Amino acid sequence: IVHPIAVRHILSDVGAVKDEEILAAALLHDTLEDTPTTREELIENFGERVCSLVEEVSDDKTLSKQTRKDLQIQHAPKLTEGAVLIKIADKISNVQDIIKMPPNGWDVNRCLEYLNWAEEVILNCPKVNEALETHFAVVIEIGREIIKK
Repeated sequence: IVHPIAVRHILSDVGAVKDEEILAAALLHDTLEDTPTTREELIENFGERVCSLVEEVSDDKTLSKQTRKDLQIQHAPKLTEGAVLIKIADKISNVQDIIKMPPNGWDVNRCLEYLNWAEEVILNCPKVNEALETHFAVVIEIGREIIKK
C-alpha cells in the first residue's frame, strides 16, 4: 500500500496533477497485476476511465519478465496522457526505493540496469508534464551517483 500512495503523492505534489480519476488510477495502478481484482470490479467501483488507465499501465503477468520490460518500452509512445503521468510517477517511486534500499540480491550492476531501463521507458513516453519529467531525470542522476559509490 505504501508504493501506490507514494505514486499518488508524486503526481499531486511534484506534477501538480489534480484530476481525481488519474489520482485514483495511481492508487490502483498495480491492482490488476498484483491482486485478484477484475476489470469489471474496477469499472463497477471506480468507473471506465480509471479502469482504462490502470489497464494501460499494467503488465501481463503471464509473459516473461523480459518480455514485459520490452513491451513497456514499446508501448510507452502510445500511452495516453493520464497513463504517462502514472508511469512517470511509478518509475520515480521505484527508482527512489532502489536507491534507498535495493532489493535483496541486487548488486550495483542490477540496480544500474533497472535505472537504465526505467529511463528508456520514460524517454519513450510522450512529453506531458515537465515537472515530473525533470524530477525523474534528477532522481535518475542522483540514483546513479549513489549506487556507484
